[in-house]
Amino acid sequence: MKKAILSVSDKTGIVDFAKSLTEQDYELYSTGGTMRAIKEAGVEVHSISELTQFEEILDGRVKTLHPAVHGGILADRDKPEHLAQLKEQHIALVDMVVVNLYPFKETVANPDVTESDAIENIDIGGPTMLRAAAKNFKHVTTIVHPADYDEVISRVKNNTLGYEYKKSLMIKVFEHTNSYDAAIVDFFNNNKESLRYGENPQQEAYFVRTSNEKHTLGGAEQLHGKQLSYNNIKDADAALALVKQFEQPAAVAVKHMNPCGVGIGDDIESAYTHAFEADSQSIFGGIVALNRKVDATLANKLHEIFLEVVIAPEYSEEALNILKQKKNIRLLEIGMHIDNDEQELVSVSGGYLVQDKDNEKIQREDMSVVTEVAPTEEQWKAMLLGWKVVGSVKSNAVILTNDKQTVGIGAGQMNRVGSAKIAIERAIEMNDNVALVSDGFFPMGDTVELAAQSGIKAIIQPGGSIKDQESIDMANKYGITMVTTGVRHFKH
Repeated sequence: MKKAILSVSDKTGIVDFAKSLTEQDYELYSTGGTMRAIKEAGVEVHSISELTQFEEILDGRVKTLHPAVHGGILADRDKPEHLAQLKEQHIALVDMVVVNLYPFKETVANPDVTESDAIENIDIGGPTMLRAAAKNFKHVTTIVHPADYDEVISRVKNNTLGYEYKKSLMIKVFEHTNSYDAAIVDFFNNNKESLRYGENPQQEAYFVRTSNEKHTLGGAEQLHGKQLSYNNIKDADAALALVKQFEQPAAVAVKHMNPCGVGIGDDIESAYTHAFEADSQSIFGGIVALNRKVDATLANKLHEIFLEVVIAPEYSEEALNILKQKKNIRLLEIGMHIDNDEQELVSVSGGYLVQDKDNEKIQREDMSVVTEVAPTEEQWKAMLLGWKVVGSVKSNAVILTNDKQTVGIGAGQMNRVGSAKIAIERAIEMNDNVALVSDGFFPMGDTVELAAQSGIKAIIQPGGSIKDQESIDMANKYGITMVTTGVRHFKH
């Protein structure tokens, strides 16, 4: 008879699966709670000790770690010498291993978990059997997910387990053990932090740190305030990424993952003033990131309004004393270094996406003036500032800037004209030195026409549409200067 070892933490469907295996002439061996569940259902099952001829010891820490188990799993059946050794040692072949691991992740998710609890939930025998069986997948079927039980039984009945299917199960094994090991590392490195909740109170959430570098949120030093929330962390990351783009003193205010005000200046205080004035309403309750040391003068200005988080590379002692008067404000000290090797990971159903950070820098000399009218120096300054900012605004993004701050921001609309209308409606000023900045090309001339009707005289956009000439002709019609970059800045 073929032999199967069943030892699962998640017992979903295991009894029915065990019954189906016996109906297909499998002899079952099991341990602990799995064996009890199967026995109580009236399905014949043997103890692992019957294979090993050795009773489990150390409170169950050692029960499957035995040559009678691993020899039967690891034997290469294409090698006669392997089979001869098993026969000499009276070791039976094992044809199937059904294992999922101790609930380590669920255990450490409890905020009151102790290190001792965590240690007891580190599975040793389970991963060892899984890895052994997965290595020998050509001969041994390995199952970690209850969702695969039905298909396995169907293939057993039809004799269609096959090499490729067993290989797919092997991949799932190593995904399972890899995730398990990563959870252990995260817990003992203090890399996984339980948050109060996610985007909404009904969602559980964690902050898993993959870096402790001082220029990252993972390595930031929190100098004051309550724990960062899920939304704080996302907004802070957006603010940090944008403020790092500036060499001159810069201040960035973010709400709901979009900048609401960005300012630059000869000093950090004037940069913050410009960011505040860009949208003095939306900054309330937002995140502010600064790329210079915060002194007492700036701290007094920051203290005047309600802010969730302030980010800076350094704070003076006087500044900290002022800002700490508010109990809950989070003060983060983070370096301003840009790591061009950093990548972005975004989870999707059934996987995740990975891409490089959008840190592409483009100089004025790399851009093209495509209209009859060339930009003035003031317009150039406005466009170059806006081009740094627009990549941090959700697409479709159209923003307005002057030479020192954002003037209006239109984010996340389903068409570019809609974003332009919002930016124009929100504008704090409108004159010849205000530039309209688009993160993507214009598919037609309607956005340019709207800009002209609103008094805008300078536009910067990627170009690259098959209808570029329509937009250029529209700009020339109204005496607008237009610059194309050849680079787009979508942010979904």
